[in-house]
Amino acid sequence: MAVDDDAYWHPGLETQSRADWRQLQLDLLKDHLRHAYDGSPYYRAAFDAHGVSPESLRGLDDLRRFPFLDKATIRDRQVAAPPFGDLVAVPEREIVYISASSGSTGVPTASPFTAKDFEDWIDYEARQFWSSGLRPSDRYAHALNFSLFVGGPCVLGAQKLGALSIHAGTLPSERLLAVLDQFRATALWTTPSYAWHLGETAQREGIDPGRDLAVRRLFVAGEPGGSIPETRERIEALWGAEVYDYYGLSDIFGSCAGMCVEKDGLHWAEDHILVEVLDPETREPVAEGERGELVLTTLRKRARPIIRFRTGDVVSVTTEPCRCGRTSLRLKGVHGRLDDMLIVKGVNLFPGDVEAVVRQDPALTGEYRLVLDRVERLDRLTVEVEHSQGFNGDPEDLRGRLRRHLKAATGVGAEVALLAPGTLPRAVHKAKRIDDRRAHLWS
Repeated sequence: MAVDDDAYWHPGLETQSRADWRQLQLDLLKDHLRHAYDGSPYYRAAFDAHGVSPESLRGLDDLRRFPFLDKATIRDRQVAAPPFGDLVAVPEREIVYISASSGSTGVPTASPFTAKDFEDWIDYEARQFWSSGLRPSDRYAHALNFSLFVGGPCVLGAQKLGALSIHAGTLPSERLLAVLDQFRATALWTTPSYAWHLGETAQREGIDPGRDLAVRRLFVAGEPGGSIPETRERIEALWGAEVYDYYGLSDIFGSCAGMCVEKDGLHWAEDHILVEVLDPETREPVAEGERGELVLTTLRKRARPIIRFRTGDVVSVTTEPCRCGRTSLRLKGVHGRLDDMLIVKGVNLFPGDVEAVVRQDPALTGEYRLVLDRVERLDRLTVEVEHSQGFNGDPEDLRGRLRRHLKAATGVGAEVALLAPGTLPRAVHKAKRIDDRRAHLWS
């Protein structure tokens, strides 16, 4: 384990060559495919149906011969073989913990862990926190849901690291602000939307987050905003703190990638997860730096292996060395989701593309919503924004400027609706940015 003066939690691992990373992944993957095939009825049947076996993998590129997995299949198999599904590759007596998805899009799906799975996960969270500058001298507040949510136990990574940890959960905003003040918390984890909302709530309560609170590091996850520079900078200015973006998903474990102190992309847990970025139509790899769908394969998780899981997230990645000295693959951006992708006048558009424009203009609060409808069979996009408090400029000039910037950045012509501050709803957790009314108008 690293000591307080060290830059790395596991120095040899985090700074090894790319060739060593690939060899480690190949060795782990060979064992993992064998474990999945031998232990999981689903994987045995799926591999057999595709004419592959664990011995089919001789190099990492051979993984492309194996079948994909998606959320619907995980749900279906859980229903077919309750309670955990037949992707599980260990006896139930070895499962010591489960998280579960919210079920907002279907049956809640359980994510089971063996004791070793759980230990590996928490060690990675400690590694990630360490890379973001958290230290044993910090007081860390974990403001994420603990009710079956996979992000809840991530707080144990801060405890493993040695930081004083406050299991705040989803307290009301005013109560959370009181806790942050009382215990002089120096670090906080929440979503980008809630970090923004909490900072604005503090200001309404007469609290200057940067002056009156001790928070100097904000870890955010659950939405693309933390990797959008304009959003991150606005939150940093609001709090007088550094913002670090984290990425995770319930089907594997909490946060799987996160920003180091350089904040130049998110370092992946490559000794736990193999990353592919594929064209969603052809399912072939895209060039490094290009946008594609994120497809993930676990390398160590014994309870329920996840092989070639199509996340639906649209991302870009790089293997260029980071200034911090870590050599792991970095996530350069989560640009949106395939199911959030809008096609407007033939152009693919993500809310994050609009967010980058809206949040660089100081005349706006930074809140926004995309409203789509059809007029005479043609798509119409209206971007609803709020002018900042005390704005005394020409509203038409502001609307025109925003229209030009949106067109230049996205290629889509949009109407702009300029609203008073506080008009748009604030999100306590994940923000809803799209109001697509086109389905109701089409006939």
